[in-house]
Amino acid sequence: MTDDTSLSFAFPAVAGRKITAAFDGGRLSSDGGVMLLAAAARRIGIAERLAAAIPDRRDPTRITHPLSRILLARILAIACGYEDADDLDTLRTDPALKLACGHLPESGAALASQPTVSRLENTPALRDLIRLGRVMVDLYCASYPAPPEAIVLDIDDTVDVVHGHQQLSLFNAHHDERCFLPIHVYDTATSRPVAVILRPGKTPSGREGRGHIRRLVRAIRRHWPKTRITIRGDGHYGRPEVMDWCEANGADYVFGLTGTKALAAKVETIADDIRVTRATGNQDTVRGFTETTHAARSWSHERRVAARIEATPLGLDIRYIVTSITHGTPEWLYADLYCARGQAENLIKLHKSQLASDRTSCRAANANQMRLILHTAAYWLILAVREAIPKAQPLATAEFNTIRLRLIKIAARITEKATCIRIAFASACPDAGLFRHIAGALKAAPS
Repeated sequence: MTDDTSLSFAFPAVAGRKITAAFDGGRLSSDGGVMLLAAAARRIGIAERLAAAIPDRRDPTRITHPLSRILLARILAIACGYEDADDLDTLRTDPALKLACGHLPESGAALASQPTVSRLENTPALRDLIRLGRVMVDLYCASYPAPPEAIVLDIDDTVDVVHGHQQLSLFNAHHDERCFLPIHVYDTATSRPVAVILRPGKTPSGREGRGHIRRLVRAIRRHWPKTRITIRGDGHYGRPEVMDWCEANGADYVFGLTGTKALAAKVETIADDIRVTRATGNQDTVRGFTETTHAARSWSHERRVAARIEATPLGLDIRYIVTSITHGTPEWLYADLYCARGQAENLIKLHKSQLASDRTSCRAANANQMRLILHTAAYWLILAVREAIPKAQPLATAEFNTIRLRLIKIAARITEKATCIRIAFASACPDAGLFRHIAGALKAAPS
């Protein structure tokens, strides 16, 4: 058959000169920046850590691709923007991806194909997935050079519309879709992921929320027994089971709280003053804060409740939070501490829309949980690249799509010689200096 990559084609002439083109430039890759991701992966050891948690039940005499290489290829592909395992059928011969996975770009064997990757995604059993979840917590704790004095963890669930009648999918009336509602946990102060848990498309119960938080806190305290942990979330997690467990185990919490007539009566005096102040001053908005103690019928005792009261021409808007924290003003608790959880929404968007972690289209729940772990691993790699960027650079706070476009999706010619491998990037690359800096910063420390 004729190799159509060498057939030339034309573009409109420029300045009277004919333009012809062909795909005959040699061993070029459009993902030359994957080498930065590979450097981050080596520094973190992410593929090896995940592979160690999965029992390899294959016949050793027939193994072509070690688990760590399969995982690394899949994670790197996701970070480069290829969210489907099918993409590995063409990427398995890409010289940059091969080199990033430890294969020689020309003479080395091709990477694992889609069937091999899909078998791996369907391999882990429930106990294996639990171990993989602990690996993600271990990665988070290892990202700190020393145990921090205190951390705040944001917990939230997000809608993940299903692609068919998969295990755990349920119809959710609020979202009007059959979906999953996976739980995401982040340390938003550093943008680092802690846990991502696949779960049915329904609001988590108090018992379920308590179980997830208990396992997470215990896993972190194996590394940091003296670190003060604060759990922050919306009203879905402000359940009596969760609050009772946190109080009994030395963890702080701040959760959203649904307003009731009893709560409104307790803050009515302050609310009326704010309403009158706005009306008499003819102001657009007047905001105030107050606190009280409250015990819902299902609670075991009274707890501290802070309220944000806002008066506008449309009326009063009152929002409540419940917390175990005894210090700080109501304004600090609500406006500074609780409202900071909004950053977790941005991190979930990075995870879902820019790393396609909602591509949970496998039928089996275990396989979809495995996919969430792989996409979280890809999140770690791009985050590591971004953290290596000097703070004065605009890309130091860029979204993942921008990082990918500017630093990963760059052309490279890769030449394999007898004694060395040469990577030639474009001379006109606008971020050449920054790329060189990141490559040096991500070099793994010598063992």
